[in-house]
Amino acid sequence: MSTIAFLNIAMRGHVNPTLPIVAELVRRGHTVTYHTTPSFREEIAAAGAMVHLYPGGEQPLPDPPIPATLIAGLASTAVRLLPTVLSDLRRIGPDLIVHDNACPWGAVAGHELGVPAVSSFTTFAYDRRVPSPTRGSWALLAAATARPRSLQGYLRSRRGLRHDFDTRGLPWLDLGNIRQPLNLVFTSRAFQPAAEDFDESYRFVGPSIGARPDDPSFPADQLRDPVLYASLGTVFDTDPQLLRAFALALAPLGGTVVVSTGHTDPAALGPLPANVLARRFVPQPEVLDRTALFVTHGGMNSVNEALYAGVPMLVVPQGADQPMVARRVVELGAGLSIRNPKVSEASVRDLAGRLLDDPRFRAAAAALRIAQREAGGYRRAADELEHYIHAAGSSGVRTPSIRRSEAE
Repeated sequence: MSTIAFLNIAMRGHVNPTLPIVAELVRRGHTVTYHTTPSFREEIAAAGAMVHLYPGGEQPLPDPPIPATLIAGLASTAVRLLPTVLSDLRRIGPDLIVHDNACPWGAVAGHELGVPAVSSFTTFAYDRRVPSPTRGSWALLAAATARPRSLQGYLRSRRGLRHDFDTRGLPWLDLGNIRQPLNLVFTSRAFQPAAEDFDESYRFVGPSIGARPDDPSFPADQLRDPVLYASLGTVFDTDPQLLRAFALALAPLGGTVVVSTGHTDPAALGPLPANVLARRFVPQPEVLDRTALFVTHGGMNSVNEALYAGVPMLVVPQGADQPMVARRVVELGAGLSIRNPKVSEASVRDLAGRLLDDPRFRAAAAALRIAQREAGGYRRAADELEHYIHAAGSSGVRTPSIRRSEAE
């Protein structure tokens, strides 16, 4: 059996899809380690991995969380974490490193240790036709020059990385699109835009959805059909009035309306109709199994989970890659989209009514449900990792790398 090290960024949408894979690898007899922050420690340990904490505690998102500040934050985090991460990994002696596509310290660690690495994409796979949010562009340049401290910090961090570590293969700018000889993409080919452009190094394994702990506090037995569900995730701060508009718009259309408020106190929404259930967090896959319509921010995990359940969507993108995800949902006929400035009680009710009344939306979502499930999910992802370890071992890929300072 092998030792597999996971390294990730501290975002729920990036951690959650890896947990069923970790549990499956452990079930198959592999040793799995996972570098993370304290907030994810318990659930990663529950999946069976040996947890190693990053130094410095939690890793807050850049403010604001836009591509220009994100790449600066990723580069500086890599400089800060790599000494500890490398020390840990030298003791662990992994046969394989699995890192997020936005985790530069994972890619650098693979080169430093001469260990084969795999990149996991919780978003779409990116290329010229499907551009990464952190790709070089005039918009990124303008945002960077408007924040000279972020730009200077990024350049300083990149110089530090290049001087101290082996950064071969690490994109100079596009740190949200770090690729490896094997890239696991957690959606189906049917949902991936321009899927035909991607070579065999990209494996579209579908949503990685496993069993989650029951939430006995959630009143699932009180849900009445049709269940309508609204959630804007946990990354972006949500205006309570926006969530209230969803609740009031959906209440006349549903038996039960479930609103997940995330970091927003449900009380901030004010008085709500009797059939509205507002809670900070809900067991999303369980709710989606009962849902007739999902109002979502368009985060990739949420959309994948909705399509896995065959649920049509009204997508209200908040930022990051969410506008791109929203466009794909609309292109494939599985939902509609509206931007924040156009959101009102009347507009949401009108669009939700269309989604509920027109059977073509549910038919498109049902077709994608089949594609998402047939892609294989976490079991196929585990198969791909095992095959890759075997192939790398057979070819003698694991060789110590020579540090630049040692070679000169």
